[in-house]
Amino acid sequence: MASKAERQGRDFIARHGETVFNAGHRLQGDHAHTPLTRAGFAQADEMGRALREALGAKPAITLWASPTGRALQTLAVIAEHLELDLHGANADERLIEIGMGAWGGRYYAEVMEEVGPIIDNATGLFNQPAPGGGEWYDAIAARVTGWLADTDRDSSDRLVIMHGMSSRVLRGVMTGAPILDSANAPVAAGLPQGSVVMIERGVETITHLGTGQAPA
Repeated sequence: MASKAERQGRDFIARHGETVFNAGHRLQGDHAHTPLTRAGFAQADEMGRALREALGAKPAITLWASPTGRALQTLAVIAEHLELDLHGANADERLIEIGMGAWGGRYYAEVMEEVGPIIDNATGLFNQPAPGGGEWYDAIAARVTGWLADTDRDSSDRLVIMHGMSSRVLRGVMTGAPILDSANAPVAAGLPQGSVVMIERGVETITHLGTGQAPA
């Protein structure tokens, strides 16, 4: 991967809007399609308005998203605000959320009845990988680093719609955050759903602070 100073363009990184799993307190992870709620669509609208104000109509920006339905739904709303063609978007598996293995789709409360707390309150991160092939944060760091390497030389800006945990790792990698011992990866601070940050040459600024669930 190129150094932070060498990466071309700016990256606008956003969390998708609230989903039915979020509202129902279910473990979502890499689940392929958990639709947005009305609140989630409203959050996507807020991000779209903020990005339209920041970038104007039809900006020279490449569209990227996790291939999950919730990320693509969020991107569709934002693209409409920016007057961009969603069909030109790139869906990349490396931007997907942390894999939840055997816990995927289950209620948080149900899992915690079996194994105890699974979220570290201090960091908002999982305190253990899920059984049955659950992913850990160093694996996320490896795949997002691969995506960065493939896009370092893109001359245009990039809009990236992804997820709470995976976006924290991507932002951590891009800003040179220290390795968090409990995660074995660089992890940025959590932001509410519906938030957008801009990273340029390793420096992050908040473009829009969302109103959804936090942290993640």
